[in-house]
Amino acid sequence: MGIFERFLSVWVALSIVVGVALGNLFPDQFAIIASLEVANVNVIVAVLIWVMIYPMMVQIDFSAVKAAGKKPKGLILTIVINWLVKPFTMALLGWLFFKIVFADMVNPQTANEYIAGMILLGVAPCTAMVFVWSQLTKGDPNYTLLQVSVNDLIMVFAFAPIAGFLLGVSDITVPWETLLSSVVLYVIFPLIAGVLTRSFLNQKRNDDLLPAFLAKLKPWSMIGLLATVVLLFAFQAQTILEQPQTIVLIAIPLLIQTYSIFVIAYVAAKALKLPHNIAAPASLIGTSNFFELAVAVAIALFGLHSGAALATVVGVLVEVPVMLSLVYVVNRTRHWFV
Repeated sequence: MGIFERFLSVWVALSIVVGVALGNLFPDQFAIIASLEVANVNVIVAVLIWVMIYPMMVQIDFSAVKAAGKKPKGLILTIVINWLVKPFTMALLGWLFFKIVFADMVNPQTANEYIAGMILLGVAPCTAMVFVWSQLTKGDPNYTLLQVSVNDLIMVFAFAPIAGFLLGVSDITVPWETLLSSVVLYVIFPLIAGVLTRSFLNQKRNDDLLPAFLAKLKPWSMIGLLATVVLLFAFQAQTILEQPQTIVLIAIPLLIQTYSIFVIAYVAAKALKLPHNIAAPASLIGTSNFFELAVAVAIALFGLHSGAALATVVGVLVEVPVMLSLVYVVNRTRHWFV
């Protein structure tokens, strides 16, 4: 785990501070950046998000999918948690906190946007950081690759319908054309680019070529993430300074969701008698989020200045310290499994 991954929460926190400071010092300049849109998509943010997502897609080896039938229980657990449990518990918690618990603290329109951001996080299971969590818990790397590959295939078809359904249930207007175009722009296109890149590099018959290429891309992925955070918080700077408690309000249900999903998945893995090296990544995949995709879609659907975009970025802030705490729990309970 490199220094950027290890201290990701620190870098995100610093990026938030920088973004808020710059947004207040140069509001007119950031207003110009926010106006650079094509078909409701901010060009600068779109480029940065591609920089984040593309390296993750290059890592995916879909040839691993053919091994799905050999050890199905861990894969079934991952699919059930990611697509039949997590999105719906996230929507429920968002509604519970922002429609009831925090109802007097947030206006209804903003509450809807926060709920939307949480839903988008819940419908975007983790893709890249799972490999880090798997490594830290001594998970089976080949099986982790299988889980991620199947997850991404499902995401292509399931993300938009589930997100649209839950947004509709939450009484949030769903611009279906924008949602579908976001899936194409931020899932399908990067996925195709990643597959083509991986295929091209593998044809060179040099085993060192792909790892070397990924190593060169890795810093750019982090740069894209942090630059996006700076921009998002610069766009929201005045709101954040006027209402600093907003970050805390969003973080509370996100924390409850993360720990609850982990407990459900880990207990289920124990009940299924999975070996620890499969149970650990299976539980952590469902717990973590593909926040890059959630950020991108939130911006496309609701705008750069929206509460939905802010909620997804708060997800970035809380993710790494929470996941590291769960890695500690997983490693300490290794003896529970066969």
